[in-house]
Formats: sequence, structure tokens, C-alpha cells
Amino acid sequence: MRKLFRKDSANVRPPAVAGRFYPNNPAKLRQMVENFLHEVKARAGSAPKAIIAPHAGYVYSGPVAASAYARLAPARDTIKRVVLLGPSHFVAFDGLAATGAAAFSTPLGTVPVDTAAIRDICSRLPQVRVRDEAHADEHALEVQLPFLQVVLADFKIVPLLVGEARDEEVAEVIKALWGGVETCLVISSDLSHYHDYATAQQTDSATARAIESLNWKELGVEQACGRMPICGLLNAAKERGLQCRTVDLRNSGDTSGDRDRVVGYGAFVFTQN
Repeated sequence: MRKLFRKDSANVRPPAVAGRFYPNNPAKLRQMVENFLHEVKARAGSAPKAIIAPHAGYVYSGPVAASAYARLAPARDTIKRVVLLGPSHFVAFDGLAATGAAAFSTPLGTVPVDTAAIRDICSRLPQVRVRDEAHADEHALEVQLPFLQVVLADFKIVPLLVGEARDEEVAEVIKALWGGVETCLVISSDLSHYHDYATAQQTDSATARAIESLNWKELGVEQACGRMPICGLLNAAKERGLQCRTVDLRNSGDTSGDRDRVVGYGAFVFTQN
């Protein structure tokens, strides 16, 4: 693991997967994201309060992620804070991992962290602790940032990785950060992993139905790598009266052509009833 970033006001979390999951050249990265967004047809209507988007390499999941992010465009100047939750792939811990960084960077620039919100939830909710070691090499949150940088204007992020936590604990954090129209919630998750194409389609369709019905108790551990943050969102969304719609459901066999061992990707939007 790389040397951890310093916990001071000058501290910026550097990109960990630029050049691997997405281009490290700013012009190529922006063009790629803009091309993905351009391919999304339906953008009219109010922006969703929350979205679920995948976090694989852009050549695999980028078109699906764009299906969710394009729908944030109407709120480009309204959304000022993005609460970003995803699974921890490399570091095990209990609860949720906040960051001590002042900002996260990508080839497209630097995104400030809402440090006041981080301090507040860490002081009020015992399940949230600063764990920079969990963020250092994690891709789940990082790959969402270039999409946000292209779609939104000026915004801050509240980046949180979810470890071993109960649905209610994650929901409690989400509700504490709910905010108003200035706050958007983004959950980072892929769906099924390494099934054949037909099995993946069947499994991911069942997952999408559970998400759309806000029935987090129907989500199995192998249906989504971001199951815990998804369950927390569904719990909070049901209490707050949101409804969910699937806007894209594909897998790596659709986007890359290899249908032997595929990974599922879904894009979901949550709006007020």
C-alpha cells in the first residue's frame, strides 16, 4: 500500500487508479465521459435525489454509469454536495470509513471534501471513523468523481466507505447527511460477478427488482459488491418516501463483448414520490 496522505489542511488524496480504470490524460478522460453522457437519450425532468452507479473500468461500466449521471444534469448548478458511499475492497473494518483529506484529486482537477460534515458525523455517530488507510487504494469512490466533475459545477463531497455495518447504521448516516436540494446521494456498486452471460442477466434482473421495490432484505451478499451501502440507501429512501427506477441494466458482456465470465452493472435513480 502506498504511503498514506497527511492529515492536514494541505492534504489531497491523489488518484489511485488513473491510467488503469480510466484515462490519466485530462483531455482524453473528459472526452470519454462526455461521449458516454452524449449517448444517454432521456435527460428531461427533475434531477434525482440519489443514484446508484457502477465502479468498474470505464470501458466496461462507463456507459451504464453515464445513464445515471446524465440525469443529474438539470441540477448542475443546484447540487453543491455529493454524499458518496461505496464498499471497501481492500481494507476490512467495522462501520464506515470517513477521510481526513481536505480534497480528492483526479486528472480533471481537485474536488474539495466537506470537512465540516465529516467532523460532525464523526462526532455524533460512533459507526463513522476516519480511516485514511481504507481510502488510499480504493477505486469505488474515485471512479465516480470524473463523472461528477463533468456533470456538476461547484460541489463538495462526503466520501464514505462501508465496511461491516448493519443496514440501520448505514441508513442513519445517510439520513444525517440527507440535506435538501443541494445534496445528492451517490452509491457506488457493481452487481453480480463472474457468472456466464445468461445467469448474470437473470441474477441482475432479480437484484434490480429488489432495488426498485426498496426491499433491501431481498439482496443477497453475492448480488452486489456494494450491497451494504445499497441497503442503507434503500432503508433511508423508503422512510423518506422516494421511489426508484432502473435506467440501465447491462453487464460487461454487453459493453466489452466477452460473455464467458461477466460482471453486472446497473444504473438506478431515486426521486421523490
